[in-house]
Amino acid sequence: MPGPQPFYQPTFSVAELRQAAAMVLRRQAPHTHVQRARLALVLAVEPALSSPEAGRRLGVHENTVRLWRKRWAMEGFSMADRPRPGRPRTFSPSADRGYQGHRL
Repeated sequence: MPGPQPFYQPTFSVAELRQAAAMVLRRQAPHTHVQRARLALVLAVEPALSSPEAGRRLGVHENTVRLWRKRWAMEGFSMADRPRPGRPRTFSPSADRGYQGHRL
């Protein structure tokens, strides 16, 4: 018995679908971007597809499908991650000057 239709059903422009199709065909694309592009292409063809079924077809967890569905419906299409919280990592060679290492 099928459940209710997903609450978030993003729509994609032709240009966004072309971008997703190009990402899927790239040989050296980040795997997460390829997965998101494949998800966008599947949802463009079947917008009412359930999240668990889309996850099974693409080999990702259904919560991942829900997350990207909601993000695309609320904020528009993007395959990039949001910036992580917290202080960015920094490297300063001057901070390592005091370290002499262990001498034998």
